[in-house]
Amino acid sequence: MRYLGLDLGSRTLGVAVSDKTGTIANSVKIIRHHEDYELLVREVCDLVREYEIDGIVLGFPKNMNGSIGLKGELSIDFKQKLEEVLSIPIILQDERLTTKSATDMLISGNVSRKKRKEVIDSVAATIILQSYLDRREK
Repeated sequence: MRYLGLDLGSRTLGVAVSDKTGTIANSVKIIRHHEDYELLVREVCDLVREYEIDGIVLGFPKNMNGSIGLKGELSIDFKQKLEEVLSIPIILQDERLTTKSATDMLISGNVSRKKRKEVIDSVAATIILQSYLDRREK
């Protein structure tokens, strides 16, 4: 099975895709959306067709105490919008600390601050997707 990993931010959507075996996640791109979710849903549908996706793993930001805040509610709403037009499973994956992990990884790789800002969301999407793939295999 091939999965699409998504990290929904307020202005961007980080995108990652797994290999065909559903084992390894790779960063694909960042989509700038400026909260135009209709356009964003269409772009995700295009990616689903292009990569022949069997399931979507959407980052689900929770507060550190496990409660769901405003950003978590936005992810739930976006999931519902995708479910209205797609007939594949859409899984919410806890994404607490993924942006920090992505930042730490990029810093350890000596990626410049400017470049980190450009790629952070797609790296976070890769971490979200890889976390799901690793958990699913066990």
